Amino acid sequence: MAAAKSYGFSISMDAVVGVPPSFAGFTRRSDYNRRLPLANKFRSQTEAEQQRDAISLLNERIRSEHCKRESPSSRPAMDSEEADMYIQLVKDQQQRGLQKLKGDRTGAAAASGAAFTYKVDPYTLRSGDYVVHRKVGIGRFFGVKFDVPKDSSEPIEYVFIEYADGMAKLPIKQASRMLYRYNLPNETKKPRTLSKLNDTSAWERRRIKGKVAVQKMVVDLMELYLHRLKQRRPPYPKVPAVAEFASQFPYDPTPDQKQAFMDVERDLTERENPMDRLICGDVGFGKTEVALRAIFCVVSAGKQAMVLAPTIVLAKQHFDVISERFSRFHNIKVGLLSRFQTKSEKETHLQMIKHGNLDIIVGTHSLLGDRVVYSNLGLLVVDEEQRFGVKQKEKIASFKTSVDVLTLSATPIPRTLYLALTGFRDASLISTPPPERVPIRTHLSAYTQEKVVSAINHELDRGGQVFYVLPRIKGLEEVMEFLRQSFPNVEIAIAHGKQYSRQLEETMENFAQGHIKILICTNIVESGLDIQNANTIVVQDVQLFGLAQLYQLRGRVGRADKEAHAFLFYPDKSLLSDQALERLAALEECRDLGQGFQLAERDMAIRGFGNIFGEQQTGDVGNVGIDLFFEMLFESLSKVDEHRVVSIPYHSVQFDMNLNPHLPSEYINYLENPLETINEGEKAAEKDIWNLIQFTENLRRQYGKEPYSMEILLKKLYVRRMAADLGISRIYASGKTVGMKANMSKKVFKLMIESMASEIHRTSLVFDDGSIKAELLLELPREQMLDWIFQCLAELYASLPALIKY
Repeated sequence: MAAAKSYGFSISMDAVVGVPPSFAGFTRRSDYNRRLPLANKFRSQTEAEQQRDAISLLNERIRSEHCKRESPSSRPAMDSEEADMYIQLVKDQQQRGLQKLKGDRTGAAAASGAAFTYKVDPYTLRSGDYVVHRKVGIGRFFGVKFDVPKDSSEPIEYVFIEYADGMAKLPIKQASRMLYRYNLPNETKKPRTLSKLNDTSAWERRRIKGKVAVQKMVVDLMELYLHRLKQRRPPYPKVPAVAEFASQFPYDPTPDQKQAFMDVERDLTERENPMDRLICGDVGFGKTEVALRAIFCVVSAGKQAMVLAPTIVLAKQHFDVISERFSRFHNIKVGLLSRFQTKSEKETHLQMIKHGNLDIIVGTHSLLGDRVVYSNLGLLVVDEEQRFGVKQKEKIASFKTSVDVLTLSATPIPRTLYLALTGFRDASLISTPPPERVPIRTHLSAYTQEKVVSAINHELDRGGQVFYVLPRIKGLEEVMEFLRQSFPNVEIAIAHGKQYSRQLEETMENFAQGHIKILICTNIVESGLDIQNANTIVVQDVQLFGLAQLYQLRGRVGRADKEAHAFLFYPDKSLLSDQALERLAALEECRDLGQGFQLAERDMAIRGFGNIFGEQQTGDVGNVGIDLFFEMLFESLSKVDEHRVVSIPYHSVQFDMNLNPHLPSEYINYLENPLETINEGEKAAEKDIWNLIQFTENLRRQYGKEPYSMEILLKKLYVRRMAADLGISRIYASGKTVGMKANMSKKVFKLMIESMASEIHRTSLVFDDGSIKAELLLELPREQMLDWIFQCLAELYASLPALIKY
């Protein structure tokens, strides 16, 4: 029985009277049958009882709070020294992103070295605007007025803010340091409640909850980026033929284009990590040319390239452009996979892709299906990522760990933009327009038939073509009837995504060749369609489109050197929501060429950036508002290495409590092999928390809820496992004092305390000279003391997702 004692428990001789000396004998059928009544006794525990116990609650909490990225199998394994290097790389990357953002957003302030901030200038606020004071909470801006302070006769300016229990006034200088706009990532901008001046505890809880959520987001980003940094592939060779390929480009590249070419070339030929770069530039600014050169580099090295487009129209256009550019290189085969093809054509292409007979594959989301098997995929080019659904985006993300990814967008989705701004995603901005491009004139007004006829007549009179866009298929026929009556001798056609493939392809082809003068369509033409002679677009019911959609639609015209017009019609301004009005105002402001990036930022401020790892809007932003959330985010990013916890080996944890529970004989009889079972538990705890959870749940599934003495044993395993993950090397109890020797910093401890849900543990713990200590009200019996320590560590453990764990 000596072996049993080393695991912190003992089986008394009284407990094993009448039990065969060999535990192996328990496997006989007769012994198993003899133990069936015991099985029924232990299994009679109700499920509700099992769910209420502390271990089950902890297991459930860990599963819900700790993302699966926590498990060692999915997290990159690295030692402390290697971790230091990678964390510094991440910090440097983030600083570069922040510097770029400072330059873009603050102009003179950035040049003077002023810190980047999301704080609001009180003079830009309007009466009734909601604001957030960092220390007091959410209030309603009343105005800026002069008032005389108590200790002076000179009046100074004050900012007046209304709260739930009164009006506050702040000197203008103080307000400038503490105030943020209160924006929400959804339609309503109205907060649930205003904060109270005389009780800031509720606001403090919301602020801390937001801070912890920010910290978790930072850690998620860190782990995602670290995982990417750990991936390796040989750099692509620099091939002289790239210069020959580039010489076919019929235009002189703009300075931004040249920089984007260099960025992508450096990613492919000088780095060993897979590329994940965003090329952000307006429609017609040359993003496709950047992608073509990347494709050439990869394909020349014997790899395959996939070009993913959101619509069949855009996929067909990419196919035509790529086929033409690669026509001189007869050894490079280009294929299209879309619903324009017959079933037999698709099957042929699938086989060619699988056996490596197609080098460049262009298509829609069907390229992401399970039936598409690549022979040697090296590059994925994604055009207009924001047009894909959640599942497609997840599939795209799965490619990023193994292949180079290049994303092209005029108006990136807020989540993509956010990753680029924070430096966790490489980005190249093409904001210089080609020399021949002129700004598109945007006309925003209430709809009338006379205005529509006048706009179309102007374009037809100069020999051009017109896009007429509606938000839905219903209504296209009515517009067709109206336009036929107004322009009886003009060729008009309808195009939408529900049409038969051949019909749609034929319509688009006729419009591209100029046979059709007016194309009535849905936003199927939003991305990529390049018709040089179409320089007027009419958009009806503009309020039903998103900001990025409107920007893309406007970009369908003005591809030549003619002045282009975009007519945006709404039914009645009084019917529009505040958010719709804000979108239209943003579109009016961003009239110049090359403002897609700024417009995407406005979009992010209007509708929020969503959860970084999914499409759901994050509720944590609502606690403090978008601007303060971003401010906290950048603060957290700049101090990321201060929130690092270094785990220690499981066997290094010293647990100084004399607890040796006696297992009841009937439970020992019931277990298949008690010593082996305990041994398995110890080994599971030694591996990680997930293995320990699995061991506990399997034990209960097989034998029912364990007796109290076995529960004590399991809790000891959990205590040591959690302590090891938290970097706690020794746990002891002396009288009313509980102490834990830890290798964490005071800042890490503070974040842990702020993460705690239990006020009892939060208020009782202090950090002093490398130790966590608690002074209890009275000395507890050993079993109750173990329970207290278990619950305390469980609370501390809940903060792990917000900490860097290398």
